[in-house]
Amino acid sequence: MKLAGAEANRFLAKPAPQASGFLIYGADPMRVAMKRQQAVAAIVGPQGEAEMRLTRISAADLRRDPALLMDAVKAQGFFPGPRVALVEDVGDGLAPVIGAALADWRAGDAQIIVTAGLLAAKSALRKLFETHPNAPAIALYDDPPSQSEIEDELRRAGLAAIDPGAMKDLVALSRDLDPGDFRQTVEKIGLYKWGDPSPLTGEEVAACAPATVEAEVDDVLHATAEGRRRDVGALMRRLEGQGVTPVTLAIRALQHFRALHAAASDPGGPAAGIARMRPPVFGPRRDRMLRQAQGLGSDRLEQALALIVETDLTLRSTSKAPGMALVERMLLRLAGLADARR
Repeated sequence: MKLAGAEANRFLAKPAPQASGFLIYGADPMRVAMKRQQAVAAIVGPQGEAEMRLTRISAADLRRDPALLMDAVKAQGFFPGPRVALVEDVGDGLAPVIGAALADWRAGDAQIIVTAGLLAAKSALRKLFETHPNAPAIALYDDPPSQSEIEDELRRAGLAAIDPGAMKDLVALSRDLDPGDFRQTVEKIGLYKWGDPSPLTGEEVAACAPATVEAEVDDVLHATAEGRRRDVGALMRRLEGQGVTPVTLAIRALQHFRALHAAASDPGGPAAGIARMRPPVFGPRRDRMLRQAQGLGSDRLEQALALIVETDLTLRSTSKAPGMALVERMLLRLAGLADARR
């Protein structure tokens, strides 16, 4: 039997106690490890390993001593409760050993959990589990988590009340981060909201999301796109004191205004364009960029991009002009475009 998608998620969240075992395989080791951890915890509970109801066997050790798995399956521990014999990173060469253990499995024995990487359709290990009546093969693909999976992660982190906007941001974030980073972000959000019964908001998701840019550079770009020329000079002095280079500022300005232009030019409108951005934009920053795209419009943003590219080429040429002064002049002219539209 082969399980995938929602059916696989339901099984791993609560493995059938009558199953003699199951195989978890996939191309992403982090996804496999996370689902293996979830399944083991569901069977033996939080104290299972401390109570010696979990036996870990490496593939290398099992190759050296094939009897290890049968011994672990049949062994009786000092503590009552279900048991697991876990064999990790298995290849096709161990399919006969695992097949023999499954064939000899009886109710009350330890459940056999096997993990593997990407397996071909003709894999002997896959075929063993897919054709077994009581030990399913569970395929994990690189698809982003569904909303129900995200809700499960949030519940495990102690979060029950979620604002719809925050859930939308989390779904977008899950599509940009790898599974391990996303899980750590959810755990961070859980700690952030510890003892706070109010619904999780988009602003709180943004505060806990992994930082992708320096806040100070964001500040000067927002001031520029919002036409706040008086703030540009002061922010530039701060960035110069921190050692930010002119070329870095030009590159970041190009990225920011290119994103605004894409949003403003989107057939579905600026809001739809902002929603398509990768990496995703969250909370207050998303709202600010939406206002900036709407305020400037695609025509002025095209002028802005031309000015940024011209300045960037000058910075990279043999010109003796002071770099920070060139960038500051560029930002002030861009701010003038935004201010003229208000």
